[in-house]
Amino acid sequence: MRYSFYPGCSMEATAKANLYSIEGVAKALDLNLEEIPDWNCCGATMASGVVGDFTQQAVTARNLAIAEAKGLDVVVGCSSCYMTLAVTNKRFKEDEHFRVKANEALATAGLHYNGTLAVRQFMEVLITDVGLDKVAQRVKKPLTGLTVAGYVGCQTVRALPYQFDDPEQPVGMDRLMEALGATAADFPMRARCCGSSQTIPQRDIVLDLGYKIFESAAAGGAQVIVTPCPMCQLNLDAYEQLVNKKYGANFNIPVLYFTQLMAVAFGLSPEARALKYNIVSPYEALSAFGESK
Repeated sequence: MRYSFYPGCSMEATAKANLYSIEGVAKALDLNLEEIPDWNCCGATMASGVVGDFTQQAVTARNLAIAEAKGLDVVVGCSSCYMTLAVTNKRFKEDEHFRVKANEALATAGLHYNGTLAVRQFMEVLITDVGLDKVAQRVKKPLTGLTVAGYVGCQTVRALPYQFDDPEQPVGMDRLMEALGATAADFPMRARCCGSSQTIPQRDIVLDLGYKIFESAAAGGAQVIVTPCPMCQLNLDAYEQLVNKKYGANFNIPVLYFTQLMAVAFGLSPEARALKYNIVSPYEALSAFGESK
């Protein structure tokens, strides 16, 4: 199966583990991810507040216009990038006035987008295109005995509600973890916001939300939290100790990309597992599956 692949900026910096584990898992499942040439930043959430939705979406559409030449579905790993590209793509299909104006902007770069592509989240591709049975068949190290909190976050399942999961009570991540042999934690906070970029202007918002997420995961017996979202992963992984300090807590729950845990279960290389990039060490939690520093 072939797809156009949009990496996004975070995968070149704080989310390298996301990129490496996605590439490893894709190869293991015979998915051909063809990176969009000369892709540009999608703008994510901060740009729309500075330059406006139209400018952001026109810039985002440049990636879709380039990808359209191959005619392949566009797969995105980052939840913010997925939301931005998916919403822009939907607007191209449904809003004629926007489509005309956006194509006028694209024409200055010699581009045009007809709105023929589908934008897909990598997790969706695994669930709907590959299928949970094939994922389970690829497992070499079943994660038996590991309880996992599948933290989908607020963007992945709400960009295009009900496209592949319920926006309020998503179950896809849990089913994917169960296909690896793990146990899905009872985790009511699975689709709640982590605070996003409020880490810069109002960090206490992120710490408060993080506390509630960790508390919910711990109450469900989770040994590990997994997510598809680089912002969620960073906010939880980087600030877990500050959450502990502020609230007098003692959380020690590693926060991984769900594809890192898939790479562990698939028995992939250390480069694909990319565990060295995690701030809260995952090695103790995963020691039963052969992981050590």
